[in-house]
Amino acid sequence: MNTVTESLQKRVSFPRLTSPAPAGETLTAILKCALRAPDHALLRPWRFMVYQESSLNQLTDIFVAAGEAQENMDELQMNKLRSMAHRAPMVIVCVASYQDHPKVPRQEQLLSAGCAVAYMLAAIQAEGFGAIWRTGPMATDPIVCSGLGLSESEEIVGFLYVGTPLGDPKTIPEIPLDQFFVFK
Repeated sequence: MNTVTESLQKRVSFPRLTSPAPAGETLTAILKCALRAPDHALLRPWRFMVYQESSLNQLTDIFVAAGEAQENMDELQMNKLRSMAHRAPMVIVCVASYQDHPKVPRQEQLLSAGCAVAYMLAAIQAEGFGAIWRTGPMATDPIVCSGLGLSESEEIVGFLYVGTPLGDPKTIPEIPLDQFFVFK
């Protein structure tokens, strides 16, 4: 089995992350993997915002503003929003950036953006780091989208939390292929 196949079969999400996050040439290599996602007509229907160090505070401010605009937001929920961006030393905001094209529908562009995120997840773990792909209410909140500068033709695909895993990876049980694949 080659190293790519092995790496993909071992990939897991890491909800608990600490410093360091990938940097320098390693980070560049990871980000370049996103650019190799399947992409009909080479539209590049995605973009990414990398938050780390003090810029995580900017992301926190956006989350808090969204929370303050909601009715019935209690202090416990607000504290969760204040700490959300600091769950990892790096947060990559992944955005589907749709373009009008006669042969490439929005759904295909969204899937391409999702593949770009998946490629980064695989590359992050292959480089010895960990990550988790999260969405939640902040991914669709209009104040968050506005605060991040998204246009009308964009939407958040997810927040990729990146860093060094804390603890061992969770064990994922083997799943028989015939549960998901029909061989004919």
